[in-house]
This record gives sequence, structure tokens and C-alpha cells, in this order.
Amino acid sequence: MSIVMKNIRKDFGSNEVLKDVSINVEKGEICALIGENGAGKSTLMNILGGVIKMDSGEIYLDGKKVGFNSPLESLEAGIAFIHQELNLINDLPVYENMFIGREIKNKKGILDMQAMFHDTEKIFKRMNIDLDPRTILRDLDVSYKQIIEICRAMMMNASFIIMDEPTTSLTQPEIERVFNMMNTLKKNNVGIIFISHKLNEIKRICDRYVVLRNGCLVAKGDVCDVTTNDLAYYMVGHTIQTKRATGKKGYGNEVLKVEKLEHDNIFKDISFSAKAGEVLGFIGLLGDGRSELFQSIFGADGISSGKIYLKGKEVNIHSTTQALKKGIGYLPRNRKENGIIKDMNIIENASIVIWPKFAKKGVIDKKLNEDMFDRQVKSLKIKVMRFTDSINELSGGNQQKVVLVRWLLANPDVLILDNPTQGVDVGAKEDIYNIIEKLAAANIAVIVLSSEAQEIMRICDRAIVMYHGRLQGEVRGETMNEHDIMRLATGGELGYAEVNK
Repeated sequence: MSIVMKNIRKDFGSNEVLKDVSINVEKGEICALIGENGAGKSTLMNILGGVIKMDSGEIYLDGKKVGFNSPLESLEAGIAFIHQELNLINDLPVYENMFIGREIKNKKGILDMQAMFHDTEKIFKRMNIDLDPRTILRDLDVSYKQIIEICRAMMMNASFIIMDEPTTSLTQPEIERVFNMMNTLKKNNVGIIFISHKLNEIKRICDRYVVLRNGCLVAKGDVCDVTTNDLAYYMVGHTIQTKRATGKKGYGNEVLKVEKLEHDNIFKDISFSAKAGEVLGFIGLLGDGRSELFQSIFGADGISSGKIYLKGKEVNIHSTTQALKKGIGYLPRNRKENGIIKDMNIIENASIVIWPKFAKKGVIDKKLNEDMFDRQVKSLKIKVMRFTDSINELSGGNQQKVVLVRWLLANPDVLILDNPTQGVDVGAKEDIYNIIEKLAAANIAVIVLSSEAQEIMRICDRAIVMYHGRLQGEVRGETMNEHDIMRLATGGELGYAEVNK
């Protein structure tokens, strides 16, 4: 059985989103669908999933021409679409989530909880999932929620599953859990379309790849025949820089210093400093405490003991408002939940932190606001139609750039970036790295928290590795490598020769 999409075209007004795109996917294979944000991936899959209609083209399912006018029609044909925003309810147990929208009822019209429980047990057993169906969903990590969505698809006898960025918010152990599930699906002859920006994951889990750029099919083939650099080139149309820039200027004075910070059992005995113009990385594994540490420094959480100094003066920060006033900026880990403000438009999201700069007698000078934002849009190559459009209309990479504009305009002394490239494509990622370099060149002390060693090595001057809430060691400059970072992140130590090489 196979899916064949031929000569698919789709326009939104004058914007040609898909231009004669043809792809095919077989059962029992994992096919990567990749491209920059705005390349047309989601539109193509929304057509296959019955969410939107194509303007022209043909879809064949096992040789038979089909057309889907709704997601239900696509699902009934055996195609399940697992969106990045999971459609689950945290306050319900797992087995009730499995049957949302198609609950089992007895002859009296009452929910048959026992039947739903037993059917959930059966599908978990079939898919080798060790999970109690009575568990309340909010008690599970994100990977298990992904797995529940996959099991829902299998319960509806899906022959093909579209997975949209399933690993974006997952830690490495969680990713392993989802990959094991995908391999089980493959063995059960289920075809998977895997949308992802993580090229290393594509190399590891996928059989074939299809690349879209500006609405056109630009490359396809077997994953074993290409490198991640090849895939990145196909996506953006030019070579991506993979090594850290050299020849940086010297740093300025010490801007941030902390001494012996502790908070409950989350982090202990934390001491470090950051200088103006420096990009300092923090990395570790799940539970290392780095996010909690910098949330406390930013005033979003408390500190049990220790001292914080800004430009040589001790400060007491008890709120994020105080942190902002003292020159600390913070880009949070989860852009969709904590970074963007969904009810505001693009320019409001970019400038909310610095509205007082544009205010005259309490009234915002819109012209000044727009002029400053327009300069940043052009400088950072942010793709926007109108400044007053909803922030939700932008791709993930462009949303992240808009959030970064806040801090370019605010010009803080210290800027903390927690996973700044989470969920963005390789082109947008490189743009964000360039923004970080601009921030450092403007004498801002930039602190980057990341789970990706390659990212730390690419952008940071030095990096501190955390392990179970403590500082385990430091790597720096051209000598940084994944081996040393992983050794420290798992509780090991570097010898004298390695530290001083």
C-alpha cells in the first residue's frame, strides 16, 4: 500500500505555497519531510490530512484516486495526523484520552469506562507500552503523551501516520522512547511521514527524505546516501556554517557574578561569572537544574542562599520586573507557552518590554515604535506581511526572531537564552546564531542554555556543564568537543591534561 501525491498546487491569495509537488510514501517505511519554516511542508500535509483543499493535483491511496474534504475522511482512509500541538486533556486518565470524540457507550447511552479501559490495555500490549491506562495524563512526560497520540492512531487502524515535529520539546531519554515506538510501528508495516528540523535524528530514524524549498520539491532520496550537511544545503540552498567563528575581539568587564547560589535541592554551590561581549553556555542532561538556576537569577523563582552581583554591585532580585530594570533579559525555554503572547500582534510582541521608551505622557509613539521594529525586521530577515498580523501567523523561526527583537531593542547588560533555537529549521537557526553574535558584539553578556552539544560548540566561547544541580566542569574555545561535554554531563571528570589542552 502506498500514498502518491502528484502535482499538488496550493495558493493563498497571491502567495504560491505549493508548486507542482509530487511525493510518494510506502507502508513500512519512515519518510522524512524537511524544509525551512514556510517551505510548504505543513500545507502539503494539511492537504493529505483533509484539513485544507488543494487547488490542483491528485492523491492516490494504494493506486486508487482519492480526495479528502475533512480530517475525518482522511482518518477513515487510514491516514492519521499527529500535530505538534497535542490534542489531549491533562485532567483525564489515559484511557479516556484514548477515546476523545469517539467514546464507547452502553445501550443506555452511558460511558462504558470498562470497555475503554480494556481496549486501551489491548493496544498498549500490542505496541509493547508499559503504562497504566488509569494514569492521569498530567502526570506523564511529553514523550508518553506523544505515544498516547500514536496509540490512538493505531486504535483507529491507521496505515500511515504523519508526525509533525514529535521530538521538539523532548529530552534525549524521551526521544529514545518515541523512536522505539516508531520502530515498532515500522515493524507493524505502518508508514510514517516524519516532519522534523533535527537532521541528526533524520539520519538515524528515517529511510528516505523529501525536501521542500519555497514550495517546490528540490531533493529526495535514501537517507543513507546523504550527510546532514547535504540535507541542510538542500533545505536552504547554500552552505551552512557548522564551526564556531574565530578571531573574536576581547571581552569587556565582568557584568554578572554569582557566588554559592542554592535553592532547595534543585541547584547547589553555584559560582560563576560572565563578561561583556562573552557568549557563555550552560549544558547538561535532564534534571541538571540549569533552567531553574537562571529562572531564579531572573527573579521568577527564589534563592535559598548565595549572592548575585551586577557590574560589581550586589543585588537582590525578587521579581522579573526588578530583573528587567537592573538590565537582565530572559528568553524562556518554551516559546509557545512562555515566549510569545498569542493575543498580541507581531509588533506588540516585539516591543512590549520597551513600551516606556516609546511613551509620551503615557501614550505610545506608534511611528517611533514601527520605525525601530522595521529596521530590525530588515536586519534579521524576519518574514512578515503586516506588523499588525497575529504572532500566530508566523513560522516558529520567525516567532523566535520577533522575541529576540525585544532584547535587541531593550539592550540589556545580560541576556539569558534558554534553548533559543528549539523547534526552528537550520536556516533560521543560523540566523539566530548570527543574532547572538551581534548581541555579544554589542557588549552584552549572552548566556545560552542548550541541550545540544553541537549548538554550544558552534556559538559559545566557553561552556559550563551541570550535573544534578551542580557545576561539574568547564570546556572552552576551540578545544570544546562532544566527548568531554558528555563525560562531564554524566558525572565524570576531565583530567589535568584535558582541562589545559
